[in-house]
Amino acid sequence: MLNRRQLLAAAGAAGVLPLFGKKSNLKIGVTDWNLHLAGKVEAVELAALLGFQGVEVSLGRKPVDGKLSLDNAELQEQYLAAARKHKIALAGTCLDILHVNYLKNDKLGLKWVADGIPITRKLNARVMLMPFFGNGALKTPEEFDYVGDALKELGKEAEKAGVLLGLEDTISARDNVRIMERSQSKAVKVYYDVGNSTNNGHNVLEEIPWLGASRICQFHLKDRGYIGEGPIDFPAVMNRIMNLGFEGFANLETNSPSKSVENDMKRNLDFVRKLVS
Repeated sequence: MLNRRQLLAAAGAAGVLPLFGKKSNLKIGVTDWNLHLAGKVEAVELAALLGFQGVEVSLGRKPVDGKLSLDNAELQEQYLAAARKHKIALAGTCLDILHVNYLKNDKLGLKWVADGIPITRKLNARVMLMPFFGNGALKTPEEFDYVGDALKELGKEAEKAGVLLGLEDTISARDNVRIMERSQSKAVKVYYDVGNSTNNGHNVLEEIPWLGASRICQFHLKDRGYIGEGPIDFPAVMNRIMNLGFEGFANLETNSPSKSVENDMKRNLDFVRKLVS
């Protein structure tokens, strides 16, 4: 019988790492924007048809009458009805308007976070992604602290609503924890994107276990091209995630090299499923 070290060596040679430790009920979802259906109810049906367990919903980049586009009771009911009909979860929301009004320096960003919390609660989505990219990227300790302070009151509102606020950005795990601790809110977590972290020089195989399940609210999975064919060691990445005992969603945020969204999403989903089954 092989011992643990021999098993690891054999698995490493085969390119697959076995799971040791905690079991996981990890769920695999998909982003509506990568289905080319951002902010459209039709994304729910397509995600379900492709075999995903959830779909991450965009809250809209363009306000409608001074409100987020999903700040509409009728539209929210359409999403909930579609989720029930197709037996799929609404696996988080994305406050994509923060690509326009940056949370780090625009007061409107604060308003949108406050407005997005009750929408996320209504959709039973539990997690709201807050993006920090491009000109809105976090770059200095002063910006980290500003965002942490800004999330103190918003974090309290999120806690009351049972919503988690996910930091998705280009900075290190430790800098994200600095923001979390500054916010003094258990609702502020890391939305860990393995592609963004890799592309910005962070070691995802070290950062994921260092953060642990308690500090991560959700994952984005992506690579250059198809998952498993780019520079990211996805067998090792999924091993780290599974060994956390993480029971939330890991959402595919993958492009379509062949230009067929359905075929490419199914291909990526099948690859990930084999790693976690």
